[in-house]
Amino acid sequence: MASFPCFLSVVFVVRNQSQAIEEILADATTIVAHTVSDYELIVVDNASEDDSISVLKRLTSVDGLANLQVYALTKEVDTDTASWVGLENALGDFVAVIDPLSDDIRFIPDMLEHAVRGTDVVFANNQQKPAQSRAYRSANAIFHWLYKRFNGVNLAREAPQYRILSKRVINFILQHPQPAMTYRHLPATGGFSRSYLTYSAQPKASGSKRLGDSIDRGIRLLVSTTRAPMRVVTALSLFGAVANLLYSIYVVVIALFKTDVAPGWISFSLQQSGMFFLISLVLLVLGEYILNMASLSNEGPLYHVGQEFTSARMTRHEKLNIEEVQTLGVNGETQSERNVS
Repeated sequence: MASFPCFLSVVFVVRNQSQAIEEILADATTIVAHTVSDYELIVVDNASEDDSISVLKRLTSVDGLANLQVYALTKEVDTDTASWVGLENALGDFVAVIDPLSDDIRFIPDMLEHAVRGTDVVFANNQQKPAQSRAYRSANAIFHWLYKRFNGVNLAREAPQYRILSKRVINFILQHPQPAMTYRHLPATGGFSRSYLTYSAQPKASGSKRLGDSIDRGIRLLVSTTRAPMRVVTALSLFGAVANLLYSIYVVVIALFKTDVAPGWISFSLQQSGMFFLISLVLLVLGEYILNMASLSNEGPLYHVGQEFTSARMTRHEKLNIEEVQTLGVNGETQSERNVS
């Protein structure tokens, strides 16, 4: 296995995995320690309801794992937001984002090989997917089709969750007002050099994803990353206004050239078309106003870190060389100095 002279940060998002988290992190430590010269493992606990926090605290003790950082969230958030918690706190030259239940950490050396050659973003897609319900798969396919139509990116194929980002990409995402929301698609659309790798590994057993939460997250992602949904609203409003205006002209023409018109039809039709014309105009103006306000608004933080703790042992600190040098003081007394390199 090749060893790369770089600092790698690996971000894990976990929830209610107290039984498996120690094995996952131990395997990750073995693989990453032999892959790079320096590393850190960042665990974002997504508001676990089991004893995951107790297990993670024990793993950060003197007898636990080295180079481990833990961020425990106070409430459950979506996977992209939880991943961003680890990304913005990472110190490495490169940052890998891993779902321990579906991604294979043994593929990191292959991804890192492309990253150290100068690729800004390396995506990896597992050909074997976790089993999900038919309703979830259908909704997922519809969402990716819509996102492809609106943004030109298929998130499943062109921006999968498993990725390695350079520090330059992370600094670019930090400049956006909502980095936790845009983190998923920006690496695939920001003009960075990208590599797409595929592998095949059996995903670990996992619970079915909740369709309601996924739909909510998909809508928020669509609304926050593209103006297309609101543009559809304004386009329909404009179409309604024009259609009612044309209908009003049609009613006036009928009134001028037709004599056998039902009593009250002309006045009723003009009243209805005029009212819907005004409503369509109001919706058009409101839609444009909402678009403008959404681009200027700054929402509050999407997450809150309730606890933060770090390993008692950091191997990059242990690598410092300390030597004592004897010097002669002003009064002729011998003094000791420590040089750190």
